[in-house]
Amino acid sequence: MLRGMNRPASWSSPVFLTLALLAAGGCGDSASGGGVSLGSEQKGIATYYGATGGGNCGFEPGGDLMVAAMNREQYDNSAVCGECVDIVGPKGSVRVRIVDQCPDCDRGHLDLSREAFAKVAEVKDGRVDITWTPVSCDVSGPVQYHFKDGSNPYWTAIQVRNHRLPIQKLEWKREGDWRALKRESYNYFVTTDGVGEGRFQLRVTASDGQQLTDSLEKVLDNKTVDGAEQFAPQK
Repeated sequence: MLRGMNRPASWSSPVFLTLALLAAGGCGDSASGGGVSLGSEQKGIATYYGATGGGNCGFEPGGDLMVAAMNREQYDNSAVCGECVDIVGPKGSVRVRIVDQCPDCDRGHLDLSREAFAKVAEVKDGRVDITWTPVSCDVSGPVQYHFKDGSNPYWTAIQVRNHRLPIQKLEWKREGDWRALKRESYNYFVTTDGVGEGRFQLRVTASDGQQLTDSLEKVLDNKTVDGAEQFAPQK
């Protein structure tokens, strides 16, 4: 789904998971860990649209509207979903989170929420030159795993949420080797064969190679469960 076509809201359940931690940083009760550069500064342009917080990345609408849609090329099949970006414009600066795709935008172009655009330029200008840099996000609490509506032991789709760093890949196993779930453009990792009945493990890898491993009790339908840890701001 492209910008302006939002997924239905989902129900969250505070189910806690056991952890086999491979590499992670701690997290406190308040949001922290943001602002560490994850790449080089880029030049581009900014426009704005009527953002709700939802969009092609499949996140739920509402809450913080310091959000943006990434141009089609750099959206990279949803690899930047949930990534944070520091933007500097003619009026000031703002940090936004990528929640959507702008299919008509060229490389370097960010389509911001009206609220975020107003931080970097006068709204009446509509389109301005900016510089922007991908950075770690300020988050509180652990990563979360959201099971898409319709998920079951025989067709399973999982989205990683509340992550400090962009997600590189998601894998699962019961016994034996790890198996990759396929990343889809709507920001879910999917196995059309499902992960089967009962307990299984997930291993999530961040863009810098950090990994977290969690044990989940079973596949759920349209519910969210907490992991046990969060990625560090940098490896």
